Amino acid sequence: MNSIHNNPFRIAGILSNASERELQKQKTKIKAFTKVGKEIKSDYDFQVLETITRTEDSVNKAFSNVQQNQDKVNYALFWFLNLSPLDKTALEHLRNGNEEKAAEIWEKVTIHKEVNSKNFSAFNNLGTLKLLSKNKSHLKAGIEAKIKLIESNYFDEFIHSVADETFKIDKQKQSESLIDELLRQFKEKFSNTETLQLFSGCNGTTQKYLSKKFTEGPLHQIESKIESCKKKRKGNKIGAYKFGLNLFTETKKDLEFLKSLLGLNDLKYKSIADQLANEIMQCGIDYFNESQKQDANENYLESAQKLTKLAASIAVGKLVKDRAKDNLGSLTDMKDRELNKAIAVLTSIKLAYEKAISEIDTQVARMQRTMSFNQTINYTKVAKMKASCLNWDKVVEVVNNGITINDVETIQRCPNNNKVSEYKTLVNFLFDKLGPIQINKLKYLCYWKDVRTAQASATAKKVGSTISSAADKGGCYIATMAYGDYDHPQVLELRKFRDDFLSKTILGRIFINFYYKYSPRLVERLKNKQSINFIIRKALDQFIKTIRN
Repeated sequence: MNSIHNNPFRIAGILSNASERELQKQKTKIKAFTKVGKEIKSDYDFQVLETITRTEDSVNKAFSNVQQNQDKVNYALFWFLNLSPLDKTALEHLRNGNEEKAAEIWEKVTIHKEVNSKNFSAFNNLGTLKLLSKNKSHLKAGIEAKIKLIESNYFDEFIHSVADETFKIDKQKQSESLIDELLRQFKEKFSNTETLQLFSGCNGTTQKYLSKKFTEGPLHQIESKIESCKKKRKGNKIGAYKFGLNLFTETKKDLEFLKSLLGLNDLKYKSIADQLANEIMQCGIDYFNESQKQDANENYLESAQKLTKLAASIAVGKLVKDRAKDNLGSLTDMKDRELNKAIAVLTSIKLAYEKAISEIDTQVARMQRTMSFNQTINYTKVAKMKASCLNWDKVVEVVNNGITINDVETIQRCPNNNKVSEYKTLVNFLFDKLGPIQINKLKYLCYWKDVRTAQASATAKKVGSTISSAADKGGCYIATMAYGDYDHPQVLELRKFRDDFLSKTILGRIFINFYYKYSPRLVERLKNKQSINFIIRKALDQFIKTIRN
């Protein structure tokens, strides 16, 4: 420890309780040695100490530093004095290089004992020797010995042994001065936490002073960084995410230290922690709003959530905690906004469909109640009414405008499985009501599977519906199935042939009756077989060419 190795008393080659006469005698002796260039040695250049080279300047400075009473006390607390036979014996062991024996002698009269008139010098000497060690437990013991001496009722005797009898001193200030010097010595050797541990055996007064000393720096640094971040955020909101993240990283160590030192319930800690949390949170808010305003491509929502979670982990006060919780909830809702919007659009269509179906069912029920005994409901027409209860082309337009491809890309990345499942169910419902061309326009909605199956199903339904319509109108079952449309030109040509030629002959009418009796069954079996329908179309095309000629 530099305060001991380069102590003015050591350089002067005397003990700290040397009389004024001894001090002047040593001064004269050393000056004489330096003039003739003779090496200056001292009985107190103990082996435990580092080697020093005394020069005329360093010696003069050393004597100058111990002229004032206060200086004498300050330096004496980091050096040795001889006030008893025990001190004399222990110092002799130090001269011989036996530090353990010297420590043992002083420990016998200090360990588990209070300071008194006979052992106060042993407390000081033992403390000085322990402070020369690199062992943390020894350093801790040395600090405790020094603090115990200063706070004792016999510290005045120590003062008067190294300074004038009339000199008075403030114990609290002297204790603080000693602590300040020790902190300077430990600064480069130990972390703040390690240093505090060295003082852990000291009383509450010392702990309170240490708390003040150790919190001033970190508090000031955190406050400065908060102000710096605030200025940068206001000047560049799109960079606020980076500023907030850096603020968290750069203050983390200081904040953790303050927490360990002060505790969560300390007002200073609460105040600085909440200030820090608020600024980090505001960085997230400003970054999100600015990114949204600029329509940025980055996933700014997740970045804003990250900063809010960091802020929540720091916050102590209820107001700040609640603000973080509310903000996180809002961002979570925003995170699912595309999915929520899509669900809302599709749900509105489903509700409109269900309402229309309900109205049709109500109308049918009303008719049933008013019908005569021999009247029946045409449920085929009812089914057609239900199938066309909404303008599905208009529905497709509404969905196209309400749900974009970018929305669906965001939905694909959404981790909310329950809502995604709801979305998929609604898309399946919609596709079940649409035709193949309509499905093709909205196929981007169905990212999790191929829509061709849905289109094939829709085509089959359309054909079945068209065939049913043909039957109601006396149409051509097989031709309608093959061409897929009751009003297809080729189907019209065949109906014309039926009405203008077949129906006018006996054999023709027999064929027509046979056709309408058995063709529906045939259509039911063949309606989804595309290859057979293709062959039928080719055959019918050839037949139509023949009848035209």
